Amino acid sequence: MQTTTTDIPAPTTAERVRTALIRADTTYLAIDGCDPIQTTVHFLQEDGDIAIVVPAEATAVALAWQSGAAGLPAMLELTDHSPLNLRNPVRSLIWLSGNLFPVDEPRQVAAEVAEILPHPELLDVGHNSELLVLRLTSVVAADTTGAESVDLPDVFDAAPDPFATYETAWLEHLEQDHADILARIARRIPPSARTGRIRPLGLDRYGLRLRIESGEGDHDVRIPFQEPVDEPNGLSKALRLLVGCPFMNGMRAAH
Repeated sequence: MQTTTTDIPAPTTAERVRTALIRADTTYLAIDGCDPIQTTVHFLQEDGDIAIVVPAEATAVALAWQSGAAGLPAMLELTDHSPLNLRNPVRSLIWLSGNLFPVDEPRQVAAEVAEILPHPELLDVGHNSELLVLRLTSVVAADTTGAESVDLPDVFDAAPDPFATYETAWLEHLEQDHADILARIARRIPPSARTGRIRPLGLDRYGLRLRIESGEGDHDVRIPFQEPVDEPNGLSKALRLLVGCPFMNGMRAAH
């Protein structure tokens, strides 16, 4: 797959990592000598550790308790899929490596996490699930442009995209109900690159990403907003400006 790259505003790699921590819908914990374990919760705490919920019977739980002060080497893989049925739905992969540790008071930590991330699986911690923490040593992010290592302080200091939690609704609404708007936005792509089916791929505070699916392969194009936006009304206005009609009725998706 090829990606059209230009010097236009876009999220930093650290911001994309923080957004993936919110959006990633497929997550696996990998430990040497064990099959990958699908996790149900992954949450970056203020101290930089990632709280992870796994099945109580997972081998990782016993190995983490046996590992001692050094911790158990492990890697958490996050996969961010497009919410649309694209030919290639994977938008990015994030690999978070570090050392895995058990938690003395897992239910207390689960309650603290639930105050910010009210995931139902947190209620099961101490019963059929267990909570572990991954102390990070490295982060690598990959998408269609390649792979890149990210400094941990940059990840800790970055913020997730403000539209991460309802990007899905916007993209589905754009494709299903506003094909005319999508076609008008696509006119900003050079005609030579508009040879295929154009699909919404991603939405963030800096702009809209489109996927062009053609017989020659897929490639991605970023269409930037005039300026970054941080709230839904600003996003609606920015999308109208891309269409070229700043005073038309806003495109509002349920979220």
